Amino acid sequence: MRVGITGHRGLPAEVEERVKRAISEVVSGIPAADLVGISCIADGPDAWFAQAVLRHGGALEVVVPAEKYRDSLPEWHHAVYDDLMHRAVQVHETGLTESDSNAHMVGSEILVGLADELVAVWDGEPARGYGGTADVVSYAERTGVPVRVVWPEGASRD
Repeated sequence: MRVGITGHRGLPAEVEERVKRAISEVVSGIPAADLVGISCIADGPDAWFAQAVLRHGGALEVVVPAEKYRDSLPEWHHAVYDDLMHRAVQVHETGLTESDSNAHMVGSEILVGLADELVAVWDGEPARGYGGTADVVSYAERTGVPVRVVWPEGASRD
């Protein structure tokens, strides 16, 4: 089972813990031998999902949206990003240089194209910018990839 991840970054700590538990539940419901997680490994749900997949014994594939992607992520996340890149069994690249909204959406489209299912840490609201979680969910739905929304009841992003 090839499972991709998309989701909101910068969640409040209380929501973060609930999302991490929900992601772990999703991952633990798939036999480890059959599980391939696909992630762009940004801070937040992307990295939490990748870590859960690896803890469960699954394989990790990474999609890198742009050559300058790592540099666009928070510096405090670089060590986690580097560790996950090192542990990936395969890395997919877009061929783009600048880490902008277009590159993020292209990366997400590649991720969705590789997945049998997309897990979306999504509050159901429209994207706050091009390439946001809602755009990725919409793309998955248009291309026939099933979406499993993970969002704690009563939670909010702000």
